[in-house]
Amino acid sequence: MVEWLDQAIFYEIYPQSFQDSNADGIGDFNGIKRRLDHIQALGCNAIWMNPCFASPFSDAGYDVADYYKAAPRYGSNEELRELFEEIHNRNMHIILDLVPGHTSVEHPWFKESMKAEKNAYTDRYIWTDDIWKGFDGVNNIAGCIRGISDRDGSCAVNFFSTQPALNYGFAHPTESWQFGPDSEEATASRIAMQDIMAFWLDMGCDGFRVDMAGSMVKGDESGEATIAFWQKVRTFMEERYPDAAMISEWGEPDKSLKGGFHMDFLLHFGPSHYMDLFRVDEPFFSKRGKGDCKEFVDTYKKNYQATNGKGLICIPSGNHDMPRMRHWLDEEEMKIAFAFLLSMPGAPFIYYGDEIGMQYVENLQSVEGGFSRTGARTPMQWGDGVNDGFSTASPDKLYIPMDTNEQRPTVKKQEEDPDSLLHHVQALTKIRLENEALQSNATIAFEYVEDHAYPLVYRRDGKTQQVLVAINPSGQEVTCKIETKEAKQVLYHYGDKASLKAGMLTVPATSVTFFTI
Repeated sequence: MVEWLDQAIFYEIYPQSFQDSNADGIGDFNGIKRRLDHIQALGCNAIWMNPCFASPFSDAGYDVADYYKAAPRYGSNEELRELFEEIHNRNMHIILDLVPGHTSVEHPWFKESMKAEKNAYTDRYIWTDDIWKGFDGVNNIAGCIRGISDRDGSCAVNFFSTQPALNYGFAHPTESWQFGPDSEEATASRIAMQDIMAFWLDMGCDGFRVDMAGSMVKGDESGEATIAFWQKVRTFMEERYPDAAMISEWGEPDKSLKGGFHMDFLLHFGPSHYMDLFRVDEPFFSKRGKGDCKEFVDTYKKNYQATNGKGLICIPSGNHDMPRMRHWLDEEEMKIAFAFLLSMPGAPFIYYGDEIGMQYVENLQSVEGGFSRTGARTPMQWGDGVNDGFSTASPDKLYIPMDTNEQRPTVKKQEEDPDSLLHHVQALTKIRLENEALQSNATIAFEYVEDHAYPLVYRRDGKTQQVLVAINPSGQEVTCKIETKEAKQVLYHYGDKASLKAGMLTVPATSVTFFTI
């Protein structure tokens, strides 16, 4: 296990929208460096930065044109290395967003693969042998590109038509143009990706969050071939970079952790019921008290039991692919949600701006492949002045427009308000870092979870400490009987304190209490 993950609290930076240092309307590396004080004061000690490699940005950088070069709009490779150094000087870590499943159509590999003549990159991507033949019904392939060169055949894509899929083989090849996952062709792609990982790890990054990690091998319904692929990568990492973290965008921890990832995201799509908590018409964390967390907990427990001891499951506040939490919850409800996020196992991830309750801005025109996601990617709201301190460029030059709501939160306003969401999150990160039972690897046992009922009660068991967490987002006081009979003291509370006597727990309305037991 990578030891620094035990206490990690991540902050996700969407670099385009975080801080512009050169007045071009786009965030950059030097801007991030200027704002490290904020991240550190928040209590975050690790950063996940979204894709920062050279790209035509048809999908916000998830379409890579050069894996070895930082995107010039963010800065140079040297400036990125300096950012790594500054982060390390603060005893913090940074992971980069790796996109191993596909490239941009502008990547030199793909341009070579389009040629009719056989060359070293002919099989770097997945091509059929006939322009009329596609990939209908093939697992992990979203569609194809056709008729763009003299090469006969269709090329598989992972998502947008500008993102041709790299060739890591087929789990069960049935055609002459399909290669097995251990073939020379598939192995060459994996080695090329490992070389890229080594380049940035040698430069100073501390690991990777891996995009679409479950989609590498095609036609892989069971996921076993993709698991085997990542096990090979993990072996490579263990031999050369044992302290580097591998975190997957997969959403199926039973598979990703078996594949060698240290941690897996619970995604906003798929079977996790993550959305039930924060992002449905009646979220569990709404004070209306009509939500449900039981299906989430039931699924979480199954994954936890299958993966405990093999890695971590992380629950993010949000990310660049979904509307912001503030779209459904008010600031008080978000305070209770953050108490949950920062007291669960696995490293928490805070999406930039969620710590001040930034809104999802509706009806924005799509920017660089954002579409409905664009409203969750607006510039960070720092304070007074031009563009809330994000950029000194004219507003029409900004990468994405600012939120125009006059009541929008800013870091400055919330720093001046002792009761703000920002100060609440700071208090919670401090408590987490000071209490071993609230950190990533301490175990969890749920003591009260009922269908469409409140509260939610769970116990965190560390090596030297036990903490009981009682959460009641609803607007009504609730009482329940739990296994734990008595508590020693209140470690933290928001709202009125809960009480525990002879196994009977009373939790006031819209409150959270952490007890030591």
